[in-house]
Amino acid sequence: MKYPVFSLLIMMALSVLPSCGDQAVDSPKPRIYPKVVYPERAYQDFDMESCPFNFKIPSYSTLDRDKRFFGEDPLHPCWFDIVIPVFDARIYMSYYPIQSRSDFDKFISDSYTIANQINQRSDYMDEFIISKGDVGGLILEFEGHAASPTHFILTDTTNHFLRGALYFNTTVRPDSLAPVIDFLKEDISKIIETFEWKSE
Repeated sequence: MKYPVFSLLIMMALSVLPSCGDQAVDSPKPRIYPKVVYPERAYQDFDMESCPFNFKIPSYSTLDRDKRFFGEDPLHPCWFDIVIPVFDARIYMSYYPIQSRSDFDKFISDSYTIANQINQRSDYMDEFIISKGDVGGLILEFEGHAASPTHFILTDTTNHFLRGALYFNTTVRPDSLAPVIDFLKEDISKIIETFEWKSE
């Protein structure tokens, strides 16, 4: 008598088991990022009267000179941003006249201080030397969760010092920003390649 009841219980349990597998299993959705529409690459002349240099800037960029620090004007009228609205990015440009060797040493030291602060959040930093005629300097590239992926310095070591830094107005996501950073690195290369001091 016990056996038919036991068999009936097993049959009921087995009949319920297949239905357990019919339920949808939740799985995490892969991350997706917005599609980036890249502008057609083209350049135009940059020639600001207050700046002792010329170069080419992307035609899809604008210049922003409305810079005030703690209610005061910038240290030099040749401080400006190259704004790239399509990527919500800016290349901050700060120019300093060199009046002594100590000025030059301070500008270099300040640049490395900023770079070292950024490098604390990055995976690593690469340095590339710039040398073309009377324009020399460095490109500093940061990988990983760095606040800024690229900095550069342009100088003649005696009269002029220019610092540039690329920033995005968004949370740093290295994987999703990597193609955009690569695109903008070409624009920075064009700035450096076409850069020249104005004759005095």
